[in-house]
Amino acid sequence: MLRVLPLWKGCGGCSDPAGSNPTLCPPAWTHGDPRKVIHPTDSRGQFCGQQGTPNEKKPFLFYFDIVKCASPLVLLEFQCPTTQICVSKCPDRYLTYLTAHGVPAELGYYRNFCVPTFDPRKGPIEVLKDRECPAMLIPSTPLARRCFPAIQAKKGVIMVGNETTYDDGRGHRRNVTELLEGAKKANVVLETRQLAMKIFEDYTVSWYWIIIGLVIAMVASLIFIVLLRFLAGIMVWVMIVMVILVLGYGIFHCYMEYAKLKGEAGSDVSLADLGFQTDLRVYLHLRQTWLAFLIILCVVELVIVLLLIFLRKRILIAIALIKEASRAVGHVMSSLLFPLCTFFLLCLCIAYWASTAVFLSTSNEAVYKVFNESTCPFSGQTCRPETFNTSNVTKLCPDAQCLFAFYGGETAYHKYLIVLQFFNVFMFFWLANFVIALGQVTLAGAFASYYWAFKKPDDMPAFPLFSAFGRALRYHTGSLAFGALVLAIVQVIRVTLEYLDHRLKAAENKFAKFLLSCLKCCFWCLEKFIKFLNRNAYIMIAIYGTNFCTSARNAFFLLMRNIIRVAVLDKVTDFLFFLGKLLIVGSVGILAFFFFTQRIKLVQDTAPPLNYYWVPILTVIVGSYLIAHGFFSVYGMCVDTLFLCFCEDLERNDGSPERPYYMSPELSEILLKGHLEPSKSAESQG
Repeated sequence: MLRVLPLWKGCGGCSDPAGSNPTLCPPAWTHGDPRKVIHPTDSRGQFCGQQGTPNEKKPFLFYFDIVKCASPLVLLEFQCPTTQICVSKCPDRYLTYLTAHGVPAELGYYRNFCVPTFDPRKGPIEVLKDRECPAMLIPSTPLARRCFPAIQAKKGVIMVGNETTYDDGRGHRRNVTELLEGAKKANVVLETRQLAMKIFEDYTVSWYWIIIGLVIAMVASLIFIVLLRFLAGIMVWVMIVMVILVLGYGIFHCYMEYAKLKGEAGSDVSLADLGFQTDLRVYLHLRQTWLAFLIILCVVELVIVLLLIFLRKRILIAIALIKEASRAVGHVMSSLLFPLCTFFLLCLCIAYWASTAVFLSTSNEAVYKVFNESTCPFSGQTCRPETFNTSNVTKLCPDAQCLFAFYGGETAYHKYLIVLQFFNVFMFFWLANFVIALGQVTLAGAFASYYWAFKKPDDMPAFPLFSAFGRALRYHTGSLAFGALVLAIVQVIRVTLEYLDHRLKAAENKFAKFLLSCLKCCFWCLEKFIKFLNRNAYIMIAIYGTNFCTSARNAFFLLMRNIIRVAVLDKVTDFLFFLGKLLIVGSVGILAFFFFTQRIKLVQDTAPPLNYYWVPILTVIVGSYLIAHGFFSVYGMCVDTLFLCFCEDLERNDGSPERPYYMSPELSEILLKGHLEPSKSAESQG
């Protein structure tokens, strides 16, 4: 069987399963440089603000002529065709080189924005021709470590530094709207970064409140699980009623907001007319938004009520199974904390994958290209700054410049970077699925030891969870790795299809789009089926210790022989656990919404000021779901294990003294519907 112990040590794709030499991480960590993401780069390919370099005290990037950033080259090359240097601070005044040249004090300020090789003894015309200094300075403000014109609007008039025109340094007055156009194009890549910075600011002022919200979700989940251990029947019905009440309150709140906005100016604007807005608070001032929320909640409420009506008898049977699971969890209480171990290992895998991906994406070399204002046959070709001034390019195109364009490379390593990234993603899926499989087989082994004990809990191991974990690592790593590999292959295919779908969005071939949609749907179904099959195969591995293929085959046919019970019991309990997660997430989410929108008067002044209050709310909601899912996954795995053990028990035993059932009397009474004499099962319990 396949072994992944060498790969486990890397947890990110540095070693293959056979334990061969690392093939991915050394090139990534050797050639990669995350500074390319953090710091802006000047025309010579140097980082601004990087410690230990001449630019250490120059954190900002300054554009000689921001107007040239309005060129279409910005959209093609993501680089402005103008000289860019690192400066200690952005200019704060209007000034031209022709004006500053004759005034020593002004020239001393001006040379802060000239290249290091600037020679003040040259004449102004020669300096501007050699592009050693910008022709003019414009009042600017730093944005994402780049100097942009300090544009402001006063009474609908666009101004920069209280001026509507400026001297371009060549004797012409120009309108500041040209600066606005250049700044827009230069900012085309930075708009998302600005949004990210605002989101980061929200996290910095609200992180402790987010942690408090997640702690509340964890405490609520733990209390719910503990109560479920002792009051399973009552807690399930309380959970059902609470979910209906929470959804009912959501419907009421949406209706009140919808009615309150009636007649307010701008509230009748449609979502289509408004378009996408980064500030989501804008949408809360539209009646159509609350109407959409109202309809969605009504549909969810109706679906849940109808399911409860049709499944009312099945819910009673599912409650009995949950009670048995509660007894099993009660004997293996450490299982409630085991998801923390799985979560920690997944965090390690994610961190290593992300760092490797960053190093791979930044392992390119600086590429320089020819930029010019007039027609030139060499425009867009690569060049070398060291030899550019002595090449034929400057003779044929006097105004051409050799400027930093982007990070890339022409070597075999750089050509196959996308392949290495693909391999890194594949290894991440493989390792993440392996960690999840390890957690599932460990829990299955612990709960199976409870079911197959004649005298519960006397015949159980002293530490069932640690015993199961040790067996999984010692005997079943190959089977777990193989199951994770099968699932990882399907997931990578799905990622590839999503990538192709993204690339073909602008295509006109409807047949290709239809075929791609069908493939995405098929592989989505295949992934769900493999996850279901793997989960039950891991339970059979924990029970019998057989290899993955044998366990998957036995589990599949065992479930097919009990398909009615699977539909009636297993899925109904999944539905009840989903309602439990929905209750916790909904309650914590509503609390977070009222707190961060400052609607709780007792703590109104405590809520932090935010750019987007949906940032901490969504974080709390997603985190609460993950926490609740972690706790309920233990119960879910327990129910699945007990159910599969029950089906296996029915086929292996008949309830006679020679072959007694291992199930408890309470479980046999409900699941066998009275066909089993209680005494036979009671004898098996001693």
